[in-house]
Amino acid sequence: MTEQHSHRFERGTDGPKVIVVGVDGSDSSLRAAAYAGGLARRQGALLAVVYVQPVLAGGAALGAPVAETTDEIAEELVAQIREATERVKGIFDIRWEFHTSRGDPYGGLVTTADRLKADAVVVGASEQAGHRFVGSVAVRLVKAGRWPVTVVP
Repeated sequence: MTEQHSHRFERGTDGPKVIVVGVDGSDSSLRAAAYAGGLARRQGALLAVVYVQPVLAGGAALGAPVAETTDEIAEELVAQIREATERVKGIFDIRWEFHTSRGDPYGGLVTTADRLKADAVVVGASEQAGHRFVGSVAVRLVKAGRWPVTVVP
């Protein structure tokens, strides 16, 4: 009887070390954060939660305090994440960071994922009907082909 040895392909790690998840406060993005959190916990990876604050050029002209509103959303997202991690503290340990910037969501996610040398990117499916035809952040990330991208419904 001859012994067969299987050859395993490895890239030098046993799984992702950094998982980037895009959040914007929508239900699908919060589901994506929960999914990515589970992945990060099981893999022992760092979870980088990214919120890109939209820049609405017309908002200022209408008198809307756009920057203040997006800052409030960022603070609210951090509070939600902290609350969720406190609830599971001692049961599940997860390392996470929160990153925020202003600009285009796609560009912000790409910049952050590149800077952190992300192994994977997780985003929620767009909840805007037109994106099914025109293209969403998720579709653009997949087309970029730089990381595995998981789109959570």
